[in-house]
Amino acid sequence: MARWSRRRTELGTEADRATFRTLHTASLAAPALREGLRPDSAARAVGHLRALLGTPGVGLTGPAAVLAWDGAGSHHEEHLAALAARAVAAGSTALATSADLRCAAADCVLRGAIASPLVVEDDVVGTLAVLAPQVTGRLVRATDEVAVWVSGQLELAELDASRTRLVEAEVRALRAQISPHFIYNSLGAIASFVRTDPDRARELLLEFADFTRYSFRRHGEFTTLAEELRAIERYLVLEQARFGDRLAVRLRIAPEVLGVTVPFLCLQPLVENAVRHGLAGSPRPVTTVSIVARDLGRTCVVEIEDDGAGEDPTRIARVLAGTAGSADSPGTSEGAHPSVGLGNVDARLRATYGEDAGLVVETAPGAGTKVVVQIPKFAPGVHA
Repeated sequence: MARWSRRRTELGTEADRATFRTLHTASLAAPALREGLRPDSAARAVGHLRALLGTPGVGLTGPAAVLAWDGAGSHHEEHLAALAARAVAAGSTALATSADLRCAAADCVLRGAIASPLVVEDDVVGTLAVLAPQVTGRLVRATDEVAVWVSGQLELAELDASRTRLVEAEVRALRAQISPHFIYNSLGAIASFVRTDPDRARELLLEFADFTRYSFRRHGEFTTLAEELRAIERYLVLEQARFGDRLAVRLRIAPEVLGVTVPFLCLQPLVENAVRHGLAGSPRPVTTVSIVARDLGRTCVVEIEDDGAGEDPTRIARVLAGTAGSADSPGTSEGAHPSVGLGNVDARLRATYGEDAGLVVETAPGAGTKVVVQIPKFAPGVHA
């Protein structure tokens, strides 16, 4: 008996156990709700919401239609859609009585309904609908509280979607930067070999096709370091064809980090900056671009360095801080200034891995530029 009593004490009071059950049930509904208010996600969540409320029937609706229903009362769908429309229009909880729920089912005991609005970013996107034998003040309060919690999950879903749209917009911006100043020059370099060295021209054309296919692909926010480096290698082959002996490349990559997941197009713009800005105004007859990837336990460190003209550190600081003006990003004959992509990549890295994961840039006029990227090998939500 003593042992049994100790176990009961460890489990807590009945109130504690009820709280645990409620939190556990809510956690089961959360993943589906975090996908947004859609018929498929609503269907996966609505059963858990009914368990939370303990009523005969619970549904999730859009502004004027039932998306998913669990339990008794599905034959009241038309009534519930009308009730949801009232709640959405008013922006407040709507109630229905037995007079509103007349039906031909002789055994139907559902005489009351509640539709509590679901609000995302100040917009009512749908309702949490409940059917019960009668509507009580306690049930109305419980439905409203669960609706507030569901709204919070839907808000998080919208934040995730907004973040995805932002990342896609940033990648589109990088692609726009690649397009004007690189594609035409690459094609020009390839054309110069068509008569003098057709085999070389053919090889370069294949490299160009593979590089552009990777850069403009439409699937996946992340890729592997190996895939990103393969695209960079193709880019460098094309640039060496254009600049000849003026550009030298050194690679030192630890095999252990090739499988690390990285944000798509997070390194190629940095290499492009190194090539373009390293060659521009450099007093050296040959500019060397070095790429080093090292394994540091839980972190992969990538260093991209050129021994070219270098940069004004205060200007780079403004670019990374997002305070650079037009004077900091003048146009060139080849398109946007090479440091434009730095701020984009820095922001994406911080958004993905946290504020400590931004770029570290070491530079000075005449001393070249070194960019250091620290990428955690494992991070929540990051997978190729």
